[in-house]
Amino acid sequence: MATSAAGVIPAERFWQRMAIGLAVFIIFGFAQFALRGFVDPVAAPFWVHLHGIAMLAWLGLLIVQPTLVSRAELPLHRRLGWIGGGLALVITGLGIFTGLASLVLNRFPPFFSPPYFLALTTVEALVFGAMVWWAVRRRHATQWHRRLMIGATIVILEPALGRILPMPLMIGWSDIPIGLIQLAVVGIIALHDRRTFGRVHPATKAIFLIVIAVRATIYLLSLAPPVIALAARLTGG
Repeated sequence: MATSAAGVIPAERFWQRMAIGLAVFIIFGFAQFALRGFVDPVAAPFWVHLHGIAMLAWLGLLIVQPTLVSRAELPLHRRLGWIGGGLALVITGLGIFTGLASLVLNRFPPFFSPPYFLALTTVEALVFGAMVWWAVRRRHATQWHRRLMIGATIVILEPALGRILPMPLMIGWSDIPIGLIQLAVVGIIALHDRRTFGRVHPATKAIFLIVIAVRATIYLLSLAPPVIALAARLTGG
């Protein structure tokens, strides 16, 4: 997560606050779900715990990185950035594996059909990983880099939202409110862009389109015969 040192303190405050806000929201979503007794964390398979630990590490890095930039600790920022890129690959792999294993073990939410859950976990994990590595490739283009890192995390807000929203009452149309909430978060970045540049940055527009594309792709894939057939084989149906 490299960036320029010029004017970093006022610039990085916004990204640090965005990172903290996303981290708090995601952790709250999972914590309140467990505290309400909807899941037994102790009984979860070990790979679920690994995925959770990896995500906590990602959220920690997301907060630490702009903090390091604001303190002009760029060498450490760059080293941790490469670690973050590797961590994103681990999260992508664990996300896909956890989704597949959940179908095999019948541990997926009952309000999702198997094809939808398969498409959901696979598409979001792949897009998250792709966006992080896009950000790594654009590490010298500071404005793109910052937005893509936050954007990758916005894409995977769905698991936390799914534990907060009344999902059993939203069967068949949950993509709409989830997508709208994600777009509202992108809107916060767009407002920041307008205050900073007088226009919405192209990277912010790209994230907006990616969020829409992800929701649409998940829905359409869940209706595709090959995905339906694979989900049936995984669940033994």
